[in-house]
Amino acid sequence: MALAQPASGPYDEVECFLDSLADPDRALLPASDVAVVIAHPDDETIGCGAQLSRLAGVSIIVATNGAPLNIAEARCHGCSSTQSYAELRSEELCRAMALARVPQRNIIELGMSDQGAVRHLADLTRSIYYLLAAQEIRIVLTHAYEGGHPDHDATAFAVHAAAALRRRHRQPLWVIEMPFYRADGPHQAVQQFPACAVAPVTAIRLNDRERTLKRAMLAAYASQRQTLSSFSLEDEYFRPAAKHDFLSLPNNGTLLYERHDWGTTGEQWLALVEDAQHELGLGELPWD
Repeated sequence: MALAQPASGPYDEVECFLDSLADPDRALLPASDVAVVIAHPDDETIGCGAQLSRLAGVSIIVATNGAPLNIAEARCHGCSSTQSYAELRSEELCRAMALARVPQRNIIELGMSDQGAVRHLADLTRSIYYLLAAQEIRIVLTHAYEGGHPDHDATAFAVHAAAALRRRHRQPLWVIEMPFYRADGPHQAVQQFPACAVAPVTAIRLNDRERTLKRAMLAAYASQRQTLSSFSLEDEYFRPAAKHDFLSLPNNGTLLYERHDWGTTGEQWLALVEDAQHELGLGELPWD
């Protein structure tokens, strides 16, 4: 991949990529070795939608189908079944990606149920690991570990675990994280990173063309209009991912998903992570 300058150290490749992404000239970037790995259809647009049309050859890997098993959720969106709701979410994803000039062949949907990824951490890790290896991916953009939605944290875990497995085979995989939402006292912080002194943040202020594109991409997710209305069209944020301890709760233990009926508690998360690490042979953190 052609970056702004040659990589010479462990984080230089990430820093060069982020510098290129933030270049005010907004040049087209070769990105056949870049993947955006996210939990739900629409997360890619929230996190980096304005950048996707510049990433030529980028892959989009979506862990869940965006449809909870609760039939009431499907009916709230005018669907008669969870399957029809999942199909609607997939159609919206393809429409949004077409606007960003991401071809359908570059979209991979793993099809786990919404709120269900956390129950399949080892399987999700293996799927991501093999997909990234097959496509010779070197850079992944994914969720920050922030305690907002259990599927977000599950996807972050799986990407970091896949990276750890890759390192064992001397295959580098650089991870960049994006903020979505998390608890902030009694309120909700949207698109803001938790404090991390060791990871500088790259903030990209969107220009008029990018805001117009991102607005259209978000509108493609008509079923999620209310949820998506809280996200900004002004900036997108990125930083080199920290070495997260997934056996410690994020956001100082204050979990937004414990305030909602999203199928997981912090106690359950810790037990599921411990089981997945054992199954994957990763042992204790930090991973090598």
